[in-house]
Amino acid sequence: MPAQNYKLNEIDLRLEPYLTELYRLHRTRAAAIDWSYHEFIPWELGRSFKEHPWSIDQRTLPDPIYLAVETSLLTEVNLPFFYHHLAVTFKGSLKVLQDFVHTWVSEEDQHSSLLETYLIITRNADPAALHQLRKTVVEGGFVPDFDTAMETMVYTAVQELATMVFYNNVAKSAGPYDKNLASLLRRLAKDESLHFAFYRDVVKGYLGQDHNFVYYIHKAMTSFAMPGRDMPMFKERMDVIAQEAGYGPVSYFNQVFDHLIQVWGIQDIKPSRTEAENARLDLLEYHGKLKRISARLAARGMK
Repeated sequence: MPAQNYKLNEIDLRLEPYLTELYRLHRTRAAAIDWSYHEFIPWELGRSFKEHPWSIDQRTLPDPIYLAVETSLLTEVNLPFFYHHLAVTFKGSLKVLQDFVHTWVSEEDQHSSLLETYLIITRNADPAALHQLRKTVVEGGFVPDFDTAMETMVYTAVQELATMVFYNNVAKSAGPYDKNLASLLRRLAKDESLHFAFYRDVVKGYLGQDHNFVYYIHKAMTSFAMPGRDMPMFKERMDVIAQEAGYGPVSYFNQVFDHLIQVWGIQDIKPSRTEAENARLDLLEYHGKLKRISARLAARGMK
């Protein structure tokens, strides 16, 4: 199936009113819950690090919860690279999609600032160490492995849903130790929920026009990895988070992967092209494999 770059083809034009309405709804919903990160920072806890140097005994969060929040921060700092990829990939596509990307960036922009400032103000983070870690991640950059608009939209739908679930699950684990942290994580999850809904429904719209778009869904879902995958010790971080902070492969399968398979009706669609049907069948086989792995991990108490 040839690569589809969406240079205003017939399907784009048919979907333009639908996509425009999705964007209007997003703007309305986002405006109703608009916020600024300064509202969630306990500024009264701030102290000079020159007069009061940081030490590990100042950390009030359990290490696994701290690690989960730090990992989120180091994922969110990839925003400039992800925006560049979206801007390049969506170039020549419908203006409404390009407009949404700009809106998405404006809403995502304060996430890393909120997480970093919270960890520093509450003295859960060593500010010097966190600075070096953030710098390392930003210097490393991030480039998604997709070169078509549809694959990128599918990837982003998965990523936004996974991030939403991550924030909500970690918020539940953090609640007994820091209610303010749990509150801000749930606030971030609301943003991710709106972003996910847009990308989810865009993909649904294209799939509704042509079932052969499952070809692109297959690649994005079977090779999915979070933007933070290249940060130092990413696998070790995720293992700890899965065991002790509420999000791991079981959560990913049950709340993300399986959910999208159902929402997009992958089992019921009927592609007309052989390569698309083969992709659909392979995606369902991959789904079954993840389901079996998830069940085994859940039986061992993994999240």
